[in-house]
Amino acid sequence: MTFSVQVKVMPLKELLDPQGKAVMGGLGNLGLSSIQDVRIGKNITLQVEAQTAEEAKSIAEQAAKKLLANPVMEQFEISVN
Repeated sequence: MTFSVQVKVMPLKELLDPQGKAVMGGLGNLGLSSIQDVRIGKNITLQVEAQTAEEAKSIAEQAAKKLLANPVMEQFEISVN
């Protein structure tokens, strides 16, 4: 069975997000000063062949730990659809 798996990768909250800060500055220049913070990450969709949703999630977690996310700087969340 093929499962669609979403991997959301975001910078750790403790770390500076330079892309987010740049976008924040741009939004301020556009007069959108009510936006308080911007964090930019990645949304990755995987099509995973597995017997169960739990197995698909486990495979995606391995991919995230080994390649998709840098554990020193990023955290990830996985959802199976």
